[in-house]
Amino acid sequence: MYKSFIYAVILFLNISGFTALAQVNDELPKRSDNLEVLSHVPLGAPLSVTDIVIEQELSRPYAYVGRMQAEKGFDIIDLSNPEKAEVIYRWRMPNEELHVGLGGMDPKYFKHKNRYYVVQSLQFFQGGPNTDAGAVVVDVTGLPDVSKVKTVGYVRNAEHPGGFHNIFMYKHSDGRPLLFATTSGDDAYVYDLGKFVEGKEDILAGTIPNPDTPARMAGASLGYHDFYVGYHPDSQQDRFYGGGAGGYFVFDVTEMDSVSLLASVTGVSGVVWGHTVTPSPDGRYIVGETEYMHAPLRIFDLKPALDGDVQNISDPISSWNFDYENLVHNHEVRWPYLFVSGYEDGLLVVDLFSPDEPKTVAYYDTFLGKHQSGMCGDNTCNGAFGVDVRNEDGLIVVSDMGTGFWAFRLDDFQGWNGRGWGLPNISSAQNWDDGPTEN
Repeated sequence: MYKSFIYAVILFLNISGFTALAQVNDELPKRSDNLEVLSHVPLGAPLSVTDIVIEQELSRPYAYVGRMQAEKGFDIIDLSNPEKAEVIYRWRMPNEELHVGLGGMDPKYFKHKNRYYVVQSLQFFQGGPNTDAGAVVVDVTGLPDVSKVKTVGYVRNAEHPGGFHNIFMYKHSDGRPLLFATTSGDDAYVYDLGKFVEGKEDILAGTIPNPDTPARMAGASLGYHDFYVGYHPDSQQDRFYGGGAGGYFVFDVTEMDSVSLLASVTGVSGVVWGHTVTPSPDGRYIVGETEYMHAPLRIFDLKPALDGDVQNISDPISSWNFDYENLVHNHEVRWPYLFVSGYEDGLLVVDLFSPDEPKTVAYYDTFLGKHQSGMCGDNTCNGAFGVDVRNEDGLIVVSDMGTGFWAFRLDDFQGWNGRGWGLPNISSAQNWDDGPTEN
């Protein structure tokens, strides 16, 4: 899917251009009464907006939005007043017109030795420069003074050109800020960005293999598409959850030089490859997405595999979809809520309190384009691309491929801490000062 997605994007752009995307529906956005729009900031050309991340400290009210195609880089959104969000800085790839490919895909951020950095994944293809550049690291410590924004350098992988489609920044239990990255090869690559910003060269911390499933051996896809990394307090393990050829996989990555497979989810009806996967705070359940029209999110119970009763999970305990004619995309778990960027369906919030009976509890349609006017093989990849949640106060941010940046509040959701639900305080939000064992 990594390669087929790229080829589908290039084919669509060559054939269709942006003409159809400029047309919008006359209908007002569909919404539920329990979601309030705080801000909406258009960002530019259709199909130029990708993923989003928000800093977790209230003293640093910044979100970062990836930009591709017509705008290759990322935008910085100031949320000092969430009701008056504004773009304060646009980072663009130098000589971006010479670069071939998608551009900026997945932004993340990290803190190291009291400095703050954005990591923006990049994808550039043959025919232009920087095909080995997987991500750019930018120092944003001095915000809101944008004159102090400084490019540190590029994380490169010459062995697998084509960049990093997705990345994840993780504060490892050993204290290192680690970048987990997809490549055009089979393995996920892991880099020590503490060493990187200190100017050291030996930044490769390890690799994680995509297991040899029948689907991968049959050539269904190369490597991983997306992943999540989180601490598991009961086992005191750092765990990697990856979506790749054949399904979803859980690895123990506590020791990066000797990673081991803990559980697999393969042989699932309708899942040839895993796209995005996110666990519950205790690591028992995972939400898995696979990228094709009509596909639901599937919820799996990993307990039988993690307990050693079985080697593989092949059946979900439930599934969820908002509109059968569309395709849901990325998601964030703040148990019992699941926040979904649902492409043409916009922002969706799902109740997972009973994981075998997921229920839609809120929705807001950020997408204003025509049905099937986007990317991917069936052109359903358009609309709400990314979603993130600030745990301290519950602020929800969404990036829409056509309509730009959105900020929301959900009624009765003023913040999240796992302990309030009797669970570990574990989510994609990192404790950059003290590490995952203190969450």
